[in-house]
Amino acid sequence: MPPVAKPDFHRSIALRHRIGDSVEVMANRTLVYVGTYTKPEFGGSAEGIFTFALDAERGTLAPHAPAYRAANPSYLAVHERRRLLFAVHELSKIDGEPTGAVSAYTIDERTGALSRLNGTTTGGRGPCYVAVNSHCSTLLVANYGAGSVAAVPIAGDGALGEATAVHRHEGSGVNRSRQEAPHAHAAVFSPAERFVYVPDLGIDTVKGYRFDRESGALTPAPELDIGTSGGAGPRHIAFHPDRPVAVLACELDSTVTSFHYEPESGTLSPAATVSALPEGYTGESTCAAIRVHPGGRWVYVSNRGHDTIACFELDAESGELRAAGHFSTGGRTPRDFAIEPSGRVLIAANQDSDTMVVFSIDAENGALTRRSTVETPTPVCVVPTTLPAG
Repeated sequence: MPPVAKPDFHRSIALRHRIGDSVEVMANRTLVYVGTYTKPEFGGSAEGIFTFALDAERGTLAPHAPAYRAANPSYLAVHERRRLLFAVHELSKIDGEPTGAVSAYTIDERTGALSRLNGTTTGGRGPCYVAVNSHCSTLLVANYGAGSVAAVPIAGDGALGEATAVHRHEGSGVNRSRQEAPHAHAAVFSPAERFVYVPDLGIDTVKGYRFDRESGALTPAPELDIGTSGGAGPRHIAFHPDRPVAVLACELDSTVTSFHYEPESGTLSPAATVSALPEGYTGESTCAAIRVHPGGRWVYVSNRGHDTIACFELDAESGELRAAGHFSTGGRTPRDFAIEPSGRVLIAANQDSDTMVVFSIDAENGALTRRSTVETPTPVCVVPTTLPAG
């Protein structure tokens, strides 16, 4: 395991709020936090984490607070009950060590403003994904550059401890330009949080782990590993809100696969695989994010190159996926998108055109209708959260 730095390396990642800036008390209670790239080598031009107020009825985003300065906060996770936000810093080195970092922030209940608690290193280069469990006791971080997954303990006050487990994957894939080594791209808890699934783009495998919620232990479970077709490049996995079904987006071959999930054993059994692209499309494109609608009927996946959000109707019994349309994101390279909690609105982040686009969702057919656009430098992650009224 690579050396893990102490959680007080403020200078290394230069995190601070703009002095003198203020945040107004929320009138609209739904906030959207946006992770960005700030480093030029990533094509980044942003300052850090942006905060917007969402009006779901009008389909608009309004800037709510100045950017909270942070180095490459490329992926975010929020624990609503504890009012905590976690952000990875997608870096290759910290104080000369080959590792990235992750930070914890408190969310002001009245204003939504962020205040940094602390941070720690992730035990590997290029962290690209973070997830928090329901008890807010453990963070999972996927290190893309190192091909590893890390578990990080969360203290009672929300502060992060040092990584207690870092598991490196091994192998490579058939695509030598993208699969020369393992590249862990996500780390997702199962619905009951007994298992963790880590899609690894570099080795065409979704790696399975057992998770002990009491101790935070993360243990490899090879019997749960799922192989994909050669060169598929598994990227993100998502679970149905109330049925034993999961869906996987494979980046390199632009496919979506559904799985039947066995909650007791943790096994995933493939049910159906479809293309995320429309029939006859021959251009270059790669999949990115995948989400299941809160109602469970619709699955959405973003296509970078085709620059669309694809919609599929999901039969939760059979696992069948039926194409229900492709909707332009009104920009280039939709790296991420999110569906706000009520399921009425989808927000897409167009990384290479510096825009966030709000769509309304038709509950009857899953169709997306563009409502508004707001400029945002290199947005790469979108996380809506709801603050209490008052």
